[in-house]
Amino acid sequence: MSRSSTGRGQTEPLAVLAALFAVGAGLTLYAGVVDTTLGQRETPDADPTLDRVRSAVTENGVVDPSALDAALAAAPDGHRVRLTLTADGREWAAGPETPPDARSASRTVSVRVAPGTVRTGRLRVEVWS
Repeated sequence: MSRSSTGRGQTEPLAVLAALFAVGAGLTLYAGVVDTTLGQRETPDADPTLDRVRSAVTENGVVDPSALDAALAAAPDGHRVRLTLTADGREWAAGPETPPDARSASRTVSVRVAPGTVRTGRLRVEVWS
């Protein structure tokens, strides 16, 4: 047998494409089944609300605590929110008291605690109907 045999180790390109398609479809189906069996996320409304609130209270990447009241308008339709900002041992809040069934999300942010003074803090959003 010669070294340059033309019949060894070759695969039909159409068969390879069909196999790749089958593997991709199988992975997609598996991921879909796993996603539905895990159920709903615990905070479906809080994460997007946190993003909108952060955009409303942030200027040049720094959160302004005095803008919390205005950020209450970022609440989803038909929902209420409470915003809490903590930094440098201080806390600012806006919105009504939170019921026990509220969904929440939080994120680390930079906070202007005084003119020219920025500290690391945490912005927390609680959402309920």
